[in-house]
Amino acid sequence: MEKHTYQKNTAVNRVYKSRIFEMVFSDKKELLSLYNAANGTKYDDPEMLEVNTLENAIYLSMHNDISFVIDSRLTLYEHQSTYSPNLPLRYLMYISDLYSSMTRDENLYGPRKVLLPTPKFVIFYNGIEEQPDVQELRLSNVFQVPDDKPSLELRAVMLNINPGHNPQLLDNCKTLRDYSEYTARVRRYAENVSLSDAVEQAITECIKEGILSEFLSKNRTEAKKVSIYEYDEEKVMRMMREAAREDGWEEGLQKGREEGIKEGIEQKLKGLICKKLAKGKTLEEIAEILEEPLERIQTLAKELAEAEEKVK
Repeated sequence: MEKHTYQKNTAVNRVYKSRIFEMVFSDKKELLSLYNAANGTKYDDPEMLEVNTLENAIYLSMHNDISFVIDSRLTLYEHQSTYSPNLPLRYLMYISDLYSSMTRDENLYGPRKVLLPTPKFVIFYNGIEEQPDVQELRLSNVFQVPDDKPSLELRAVMLNINPGHNPQLLDNCKTLRDYSEYTARVRRYAENVSLSDAVEQAITECIKEGILSEFLSKNRTEAKKVSIYEYDEEKVMRMMREAAREDGWEEGLQKGREEGIKEGIEQKLKGLICKKLAKGKTLEEIAEILEEPLERIQTLAKELAEAEEKVK
């Protein structure tokens, strides 16, 4: 297949932070090892990988972790510490942007077939909520009207990479196993000490024990900062879910109280926005932490400002 030239999205307006997963597997050698482990292949030349990760997608708060082409196959990887049924929809947005970039110089109205690399969507999950080793997420699951034969479908495979899950996959890719162990230690230590101390302890131990040792030694300061950010984000999302359950929103949804739930969620979001603004976070950072579109966060922040002005 003819090699594509991709339109590069510069990082000038990039408002999200890299994740440890992205940092580790941005190395082509490590990425190829992960690809081989996940697909049972034996490619040995990292330069075969043509990385085309989107650095700015439709929403500034939304980006894909890693995407690349190898042997006419387009693979998109996502790392998730929180389960979301909306991942196939997000993948649809990513793949649309990628295919648009690939075909921008092609004649889509002509008689010649425009060939595309075959896509595959994979999610690496390491959250605390129990999930099976392997499960398939489908775009059609979020359609308002069920359809036995949907005209549009996208299937993504979610792999649980927590310790004790998918042992063959982790055994076949040491770096993925090391990443799994490192994040598990941070989470475990944070139950008893401050987050900063937990990350520092995990990094020190892992370097000593040969777990992601080269990466952590070279990137210690940045890895610590990113790990703290990731864990804090994960904690916020977990608290929102717990609050939803405590307030009976899930039961309300089952009873059809959509409007009440919508209002409750917006009030909860506004409360979180206020807290984050008080800590000096920008709206872009808040959108990223809460995994909400920037436009929605801006609208809610404006409503908060208007309400405050009325009180004055």
